[in-house]
Amino acid sequence: MGNVNKSMMEVTRKNQEFMLETQRVQLERQIHMQNEMREKMMSMQIARSRELLYWFGTFYAVAAIGMVTGFRRTKKPGTLVPLLPLTFILAYQADLAYGSKLNRIKMEAENIIIFERDLVSIPMGVPTPASIDEARERQEETKRLNKALHQHRSGYY
Repeated sequence: MGNVNKSMMEVTRKNQEFMLETQRVQLERQIHMQNEMREKMMSMQIARSRELLYWFGTFYAVAAIGMVTGFRRTKKPGTLVPLLPLTFILAYQADLAYGSKLNRIKMEAENIIIFERDLVSIPMGVPTPASIDEARERQEETKRLNKALHQHRSGYY
């Protein structure tokens, strides 16, 4: 009888080890999947920035030609004034799309996480299973009370 108990305990222990390993692998896969999704979203944002740069660059070129032509005809320097802010916007967009802007943004984000963590912390802390269950129970209770109130107002019992 002792041999059977030992054998059952050994099987249970191995089963627990297997379950823990399975959970660890599943968690690692979820982390990798989330990171892959983040990378895909970031690549879409970079591609979007580059596409916007192409459109804005074309607009800038056409507008600059128009302003220079206007200046040649009128000799009024005011016709060239809009080039100044447009140049800054174009330079920003070019830096974002092809320059080191994203690296500088990433470094600043790392500094915020290291030195200003309170700015990005979740209000009332990270949800726990208990807090999620409490919220779910409150929501179910509210639904039940609303249903009872609706039935009472409708005359159904």
